Order: sequence, then structure tokens, then C-alpha cells
Amino acid sequence: MRVPGHHGGGARRALSVVESTPYSGLEPALILACVESANFRPDGHLLALNSYENRVYQVGVEDAAPLIAKFYRPGRWSDESILEEHTFALELAENELPVVAPLVDETGESLHRHGGYRFALFPRVGGRAPELEGEDTLTWLGRLMARIHAVGRVKPFRHRPELTIERFGTEPSRRVAESPLLPEPMRPAYVRVTGELLEVIGAAFERAGPVSKLRLHGDCHPGNLLWTANGPLFVDLDDCLTGPAVQDLWMLLSGDREDRTAQLLAVLEGYEQFSDFDPRELHLLEALRALRMVHHAGWIIARWDDPAFPAAFPWVGEARWWEDHVAALSDQIEACAEPPLSVF
Repeated sequence: MRVPGHHGGGARRALSVVESTPYSGLEPALILACVESANFRPDGHLLALNSYENRVYQVGVEDAAPLIAKFYRPGRWSDESILEEHTFALELAENELPVVAPLVDETGESLHRHGGYRFALFPRVGGRAPELEGEDTLTWLGRLMARIHAVGRVKPFRHRPELTIERFGTEPSRRVAESPLLPEPMRPAYVRVTGELLEVIGAAFERAGPVSKLRLHGDCHPGNLLWTANGPLFVDLDDCLTGPAVQDLWMLLSGDREDRTAQLLAVLEGYEQFSDFDPRELHLLEALRALRMVHHAGWIIARWDDPAFPAAFPWVGEARWWEDHVAALSDQIEACAEPPLSVF
């Protein structure tokens, strides 16, 4: 999209942000004015990219490659939390790891403010969705993840969240249980199933015992990986957090138990070339998957007043979706109780 009549000069209107529509004032002219405030000359071309929590745009720049502008959801993270995300990404890039890090201006700043919004700028990179079926690909990713974790162990996060059962299980399940979006006939089943699931998740954490925690990517699913001519590229550290190493590995696995075992063997073959892996963390694999399932539904509920969410997840208003969700959580109770994948 080209914005008619844009010739720079700052925001064209006052910004009014309310909690339920946090991006109501983020109109094209303001987006371009934000980029211009960071000393770039936008050429008026904008392309909205898929993002729900934040708003992300490809912005054309005069006589230069386009940039990616990421606008942080107001009220979600503190400045300190965002800067820890940026610092971690920059540390990884400095260690020659394939991570897309924010651009830093001549004053050393990576987090910018304009028109009532906080934003960061990133280089635009191309790539395709990864194909994770190949053993060599998974081993490659395992090597890179071990190197990322080596950097992650150097120092702790002080302002980013920690992966806990309370934050990713108890709180979101309570939010869902109290939501009018949960059909009344499904409420007793949801409360019962999530209660049982949280118990088996807790038991899995107890079986694992105390495991090391470090700075993680935190959301390393295939959608946050790009495959380029040079191999894999990790993007979007918006959910980086403190937790066990296996949190960055389990999302690379899919299929039945036999498939997941073979995939994990390939990942760990690469991982252990650069770092030891604590086998006790395998007790957490299905528990972490369960927490993600619970947290995802709670996240949608928490953001439902944002108009982008009903448009993106319309099925959440349907009873059938909740029936399927409760059934999936029930299946996960059994998965959490199974012995861990055997790879050692």
C-alpha cells in the first residue's frame, strides 16, 4: 500500500490509545512518521505483516532496502523487558548466530518512541518455511540451539518472565474458566480437565527435579524459523524468557511417539556437539506442550477485546471449538503421564 500525500513532517493526528483497542491510532501516516523519527526516509510503501500481539509492517525506504517496523503492544512489556529482548538478540548476532536482531541507531538505541507508541526497526530478510522432516535439518537446528543456549547461560534475565506452571497454566486456565466465551455447558468439564492437567503437569516437574534455567528464545516453533540460502534463521524473540533448555527443543517435534523419538534423537545429536543436555528435562516435554495449549486459549481470551482477535480466531466463539479444546486437553493428561521419550 502507498500512503497518498505523505511527505514526512511527523504525525498528522493526535493519538488516543485505549486498552481494548491499543492500535486504534496506528494509522499509515503515523507509522511512516515513526520510521521517519528514527532518521529513515520512508517512501510511502507499507505492507502489514501477520502479527497479533504486536503490529508489524514492512516499510519502504528511499534508496535503501525496506525495513520491518515492530510496534509493541502498549502496556504489555516494560521498557526494561523489551531492551532485554533486544540485548539478547544482539548478543546472539554478535556471536555469529543466525538471529534477526533490531537495528541500533548512532546513539546506541534500539527502542524508539513516537506518537504514543514504542517501536523497533529490523532489517528485512527473506526466506521460506522450514522443512523439519529431514534428519540433517534437525541436527543442524540442534547445533544452533545449543550455541544459542551457550549465550543464554552467560547471564540471567532480570526483567523477562520465567516459565512457570502458575504463569502459563494456572492463570490462563482461571481466565478461561471465568470468561463468558466459554459456553456454560462446557464450564464444568473445562474446570475439571484443566485441574487434572495441572496436577499431572506438576507431577512431571517433580519427576524432573531441579533443572537448570537459562535465557531462551521461548517460542521456537516452525513459524519463527525461516530457511534461507545460508540455512536456518531465527526470528521474533518477543516471547524470550527464562526456563529449561527443552522449551526451545520440543516445538521442533511432531507426529506420533515413534516420529518424535526419531526427531529428538536428531536434534540432540546436534545439540550435544556443543552442549550437554540434561535427560531429566525429557520429563517436561509433554508438560510444556500442555502448558502451551492452556496458555494459548487464555491468551486469546485475554486479547478478545482487541478487534484483531475475533477476526483472526472466529471459531473461539463456537461451542464445537471448546469441545475439541477440552478433548485435546484431556488427551494431554494421558500424554503427560507417559514415560518420557527414550533417547539415552
